[in-house]
Amino acid sequence: MEKTLNFTAKTVEEAIEEGLKELNVSREEVEIEVISEGKARRIGKSVPAEVKMTVKEISPARSETSSDGARAVDFLNGLFARLGEEVVPVLESEEEKIVINLQSASFKGIIGRRGEVIDALQTLAGAVANTGRKSYKRVVVDFENYRERREETLQHVAEKFAAKAVRLGKKVRLEPMNPYERRIIHAALMENPDVTTHSEGSEPARFVVITPKNLRFDRTRQGGRDNRGNRPSNGGKFNGKDRNAKPYPKRTLPKENTPQSSGTSLNRGSSYQRFFGSYLGNFRDDDSNNEE
Repeated sequence: MEKTLNFTAKTVEEAIEEGLKELNVSREEVEIEVISEGKARRIGKSVPAEVKMTVKEISPARSETSSDGARAVDFLNGLFARLGEEVVPVLESEEEKIVINLQSASFKGIIGRRGEVIDALQTLAGAVANTGRKSYKRVVVDFENYRERREETLQHVAEKFAAKAVRLGKKVRLEPMNPYERRIIHAALMENPDVTTHSEGSEPARFVVITPKNLRFDRTRQGGRDNRGNRPSNGGKFNGKDRNAKPYPKRTLPKENTPQSSGTSLNRGSSYQRFFGSYLGNFRDDDSNNEE
């Protein structure tokens, strides 16, 4: 039998909150009809807001289970009905966490590529189940033991790429994963003595990085610096010198009065000085002195 009551307050939202507390139900469990939005007046008496709240009829199957998991199941039932898919969500347990198992004989795309569809369903079901809760309760939506098989696959991937990181002495970056899958990677390598793990990036493209403890120094990527940020002092190519470069040969001038010295000397008495001196009229040799 449905239960209907009217509630008044200064605003519509305050009237709804007061009704939910008195009826001890969530917002999804009642039908709300706004009778009056109220009016606030500076002069005269204000008119309060009034709402009519009707508690929806609870089915016997739902009354036997907790409301948190039941809300998530009801939401999934409505979602699959709108999608036109024959999928039956079954509430398995909700003690430490809410586990909902999906059953379907025809809808095989319920998992999606790398679990994208079933992960989205799990996120939506978790949001519905935790409506009105003070502390978050984890919700797991599964289909044909997909979660268990996925966890085994991720553990194998973690061990495989950890061995690769140690073998190459380099960091290895995995593909982006959701928080649940990243936790599986971290847990799988937590006790591995040869590597450490951490997450980088922003959601939804956040990923795990596996770092080996025998990380090798890569000069080409770090600009010739070691792990402490110092440049090598061995005279390598990173200090501006090339050890394989040949030195320039030293040039030596030929001796004076030799055929090789032609055009290289301007000493007094040379042929160049005689020519320019005669042209300028200030050159006198021994013969001209004797003529006088």
